[in-house]
Amino acid sequence: MKNGETVGIVLIEDDDGHATLVERNLRRAGLTNGFTRFSDGQKALDWFFNDPEYPQGRPLSNVVVLLDLKMPRVDGTEVLRRLKASPSTAALPVIVLTTTDDPREIERCYELGCNVYVTKPVEYDAFIEAVRRLGFFLQVVKLPQPARP
Repeated sequence: MKNGETVGIVLIEDDDGHATLVERNLRRAGLTNGFTRFSDGQKALDWFFNDPEYPQGRPLSNVVVLLDLKMPRVDGTEVLRRLKASPSTAALPVIVLTTTDDPREIERCYELGCNVYVTKPVEYDAFIEAVRRLGFFLQVVKLPQPARP
């Protein structure tokens, strides 16, 4: 990203504690960008696709999605599938950030189009360090511009 640009974070995470730790430690890593958080997959899908304020699609430049897999109503795998299937959101970088380390689930997420798969460490300090490293990565990543609907 160019100097002065920030990346917007769309955090789709049902666990309030994890969401707080993610946001706090990304900020500690130097990210000053906006965070939009959804506690279930359906709310996130509604925001991306069914917002009456944006009937032609939400403008989504410099946005990264951090996605948990195990969520109520609509799980993260379905959110990933829908984001990558739509021309208006297919280019959005999606980082799966979840406790699931099943190799079949990891493979499935990459097949569906996730850009990065990160397993949340169970141990608190390791989780904090993983999020901080992710924050450093997000400061230097180059993002594509999504297609217009």
